[in-house]
Amino acid sequence: MNDVTAAEEILSTMLHHLGYDCDVWEVESSDGGPPGLEVTLGDDKEADALLGRDGDRLEDLQFLVNKLLRQRHPGSARVRLDVNGYRARKDDVFLDEVRRQADLVREGGRAVKLEPMNSYQRRLVHHLFRDDPEVETWAPEDESRMKRITLLPRGGV
Repeated sequence: MNDVTAAEEILSTMLHHLGYDCDVWEVESSDGGPPGLEVTLGDDKEADALLGRDGDRLEDLQFLVNKLLRQRHPGSARVRLDVNGYRARKDDVFLDEVRRQADLVREGGRAVKLEPMNSYQRRLVHHLFRDDPEVETWAPEDESRMKRITLLPRGGV
């Protein structure tokens, strides 16, 4: 049994015991990041309850699933959870704003410093501009959890 299948089993069991009638399946990461599990609920109220305010409950659920997964399968990769495409929509909005900032770099030829972001968001941004011929990314080499990425014209300012 691979890590994602084990995580899917853990999550399905948890949600069943909590009284949710839902489907859970594996989804591939578009950015080479960790594998994911998508939960589909037919009832929007149930989805909202599972998500919590600003996805707080979803974060908690993801933490618990990964904690249990690592207890049962030490060294397993983290699994990312989503409910009814909530994270995917949130990522799209985030990346649209980053693209707007990159347009400013292209038009003005000057660097733009983005707001602090977590490692997952930074990975999305670096992946977005990996092959861009005009814009490149730079982030400081420190140990802080929330770092700022700077978008630069490719080849420097």
